Amino acid sequence: MRDKIYFASDFHLGVTSRTTSTARERQLVSWLDHIKHDAKALFLVGDIFDFWFEYSTVVPKGFIRFLGKLAELSDLGVEITLFKGNHDMWMFGYLKEQLNAHIVDNELILQLDGKRFYIHHGDGLGPGDAKYKFLKAFFRSKVCQWLFARLHPNLGIGIAQRWSRHSRAASLGEEHFLGEDQEWLIQYAKELLQQEHFDYFIFGHRHLAYDIQLPGNSRIVNLGEWIHACTYAVWDGTKLELKKWMP
Repeated sequence: MRDKIYFASDFHLGVTSRTTSTARERQLVSWLDHIKHDAKALFLVGDIFDFWFEYSTVVPKGFIRFLGKLAELSDLGVEITLFKGNHDMWMFGYLKEQLNAHIVDNELILQLDGKRFYIHHGDGLGPGDAKYKFLKAFFRSKVCQWLFARLHPNLGIGIAQRWSRHSRAASLGEEHFLGEDQEWLIQYAKELLQQEHFDYFIFGHRHLAYDIQLPGNSRIVNLGEWIHACTYAVWDGTKLELKKWMP
């Protein structure tokens, strides 16, 4: 019986060495193979790839085990939703066509079993970080995408891969909880709750798994990442639970 909804984020496929990325990919395939028997829907909440750009006839090579398993889930009737993260914001039509996936640019508000969910990758939310918010707006602009598409894939993807080696994911350092007053996604959720109610907030981006009670009987769940922790969340119709994949 397919009655569960799964959430995961920040796989960063492609980051660090090929061997490490392939090992992570195999772990993800193992997890997807495990959930395919009871999954009704799968939400991948951004930074699935450490870099992604779709030219008109070219996409980044690799990830065939992972994409093949997603295709299998789609063929089984599992609804797949992909969120654009800060590393893979240049998703256009390829994954939608091949996986019958729904692509989400920013936030998604859902009603599930009588509960309201607010889902977002998490980048660019909350106070501060004006520099990144400016860069995000530029990178997502049609002008930037058109200019990047003019580069030969060998050059464009090569530039992106070199940039990726200096990213937060490539540093391989584990992150630590800063406290509710310093965690900007918690601050953002609390501010949004002053305007309207959500039962659950689900984010990625932070590379830290946590499940925290908020005012008004609301909860915020950060999904963590798959470089160290391999954490995800599952909704069974009555409760949302944060879990760790241990094959």
